[in-house]
Amino acid sequence: QVQLVESGGGSVHAGGSLRLSCTASTYTYNMGWFRQVPGKEREGVATIIAADGTAYAPSVSGRFVISRDIVKNTLYLQMNSLKPEDTAMYYCAARAARGPMPWPTLSSNDYNYWGQGTQVTVSS
Repeated sequence: QVQLVESGGGSVHAGGSLRLSCTASTYTYNMGWFRQVPGKEREGVATIIAADGTAYAPSVSGRFVISRDIVKNTLYLQMNSLKPEDTAMYYCAARAARGPMPWPTLSSNDYNYWGQGTQVTVSS
């Protein structure tokens, strides 16, 4: 079992910044951030393997940065230049007990542990 607890969501104006954090109960090789709006499928935002292998959705590349502190078992998502279309519930995800994926996959099907989510709202 892996417990994931997110924090850092909130409301900002367009162009603003937020940093999300996710504290995990244990280390997992594959972790990531996903987001979902009502009526749409959950989409991969940014994922990471080990300490620095990363992948980003095209819509956030250049604006968001994923990182992790392995000692603290904490995953981060620095979100800059936020846009109204970034408004969503953001979820932290981890892959465990399945064997690691050798690349930072953005598919939600490749992760089997999820946090409770943290809301991000960006107003224009």
